[in-house]
Amino acid sequence: MMLAGVTVTDSAVGILARSARLVGADKLGRRLERALEDHVALLALTVDERSVILSTLDDPPAGLAELRDVLMNEHRWREVHRL
Repeated sequence: MMLAGVTVTDSAVGILARSARLVGADKLGRRLERALEDHVALLALTVDERSVILSTLDDPPAGLAELRDVLMNEHRWREVHRL
């Protein structure tokens, strides 16, 4: 599945879904799980969802480091441009 322009394996998306639920983002967790079940190829994420995912990736497991890098770069860009 593509998230934020990054190909993420199904197992890594599952990790993200569980991580989202652990931080109280049940809606995001369900959305990620549903996307896996439906074999979604590309899932658009809101800015808030990106922030939640970034908050769960302080020490990203294998397969999620690139996603963390992309989300961090986007976050920094939004801060610089005050968006």
